[in-house]
Amino acid sequence: MRVLRFFALAIFAWQSTAQSQAVPIAPPLHTDGYRIVDAKGQAVRLAGASWYGFDQKEYVAGGLDHAPLATIVEQIRRIGLNSIRLPWANETLEHDPVVPDYAVAANPQFKGKHAMQVMDAVIDALARAHILVILDNHVSRADWCCSENDGNGLWYNDEYPEAKWLADWNAIVRRYRKQPWVVGADLRNELRSGAKWGGDNPARDWHAAAERGGKSVLDANPNLLIFVESPYYSTDFRGVVALPVSLPVANRLVYSPHAYSDSYGAHNERFEQRAGFLVHHQPAVPVWIGEFGSCQTLDCGANSDWFRIFEQVLLDNKDLSWSWWPLNGTQSSGQSRKYDAAETYGLLSPDYKSPGAPKAIELLRTVGAEPKK
Repeated sequence: MRVLRFFALAIFAWQSTAQSQAVPIAPPLHTDGYRIVDAKGQAVRLAGASWYGFDQKEYVAGGLDHAPLATIVEQIRRIGLNSIRLPWANETLEHDPVVPDYAVAANPQFKGKHAMQVMDAVIDALARAHILVILDNHVSRADWCCSENDGNGLWYNDEYPEAKWLADWNAIVRRYRKQPWVVGADLRNELRSGAKWGGDNPARDWHAAAERGGKSVLDANPNLLIFVESPYYSTDFRGVVALPVSLPVANRLVYSPHAYSDSYGAHNERFEQRAGFLVHHQPAVPVWIGEFGSCQTLDCGANSDWFRIFEQVLLDNKDLSWSWWPLNGTQSSGQSRKYDAAETYGLLSPDYKSPGAPKAIELLRTVGAEPKK
């Protein structure tokens, strides 16, 4: 039950997120034991979703071909999210291509604009709505993620070596340094392809690379939270016990497991030993489920049982944060993807003008709980 309880916690506080609008979040954020807190010392539970696209072959956030940016941001607010995980690719930042007209058809102001100009506008719109932004280095080469042989399994590849990864993090953080609603850096998505937590091979030592990446981010903005994933698609944090992450600025570290019904088995038997222990591990570090999700109807195979378990378990950890995968109502181009096909895990409808997963949202709203004060 401990394992199941932990996973249930991933679906906390949707109602309290809406309630928390009466007590505005005051960025920047920092950590205090297992909690994330704001500049006033108020506990903040990140209740968010990943809005992909700047990491994809269109180089632009999904949905701008269907709805005005302001409409999409308003949907985020209406659902009750207080944060967005914004994936980006090193290719997008370094090459900064002009975005294709078809990908911004509902936002003519972006036609002829470069990808990073559109990212500026997206982040500005989220900030005006007081929605927190976590920058997520999802891939090096822009494409759909993730497999063992897609060339994006480590934090670097031949085209985008570690030196570029570090420089890119420093550059994108500096770009948004004056935007207080950009509050965090998810250093790298779902390490795999031989990545290890420590070990005697520097080319595969993600722990050491994460410390270097965290330093590069904090050199550019010491106020950001540093979200650290793990090898094996961010499902195995056992290395933390002997080798925790050390950062040059205190109270900035957050560990970020990912959780899907097939990650640990239909009933998550292996989760406690591989990642669940983080919620009571010492020294205390906050936990953010950086990705979890299911099909919109919650009835797809093992996911059905998985989410019914969530409903049945009392939520007894009120500090855990999360980000649903994904916000998007449609797919981008890429491996095994079809541009503009329905995104069957997405919270929004294919036209991005209404919720697309009412059952998921209903479930999330029924299991809310306030963060600790």
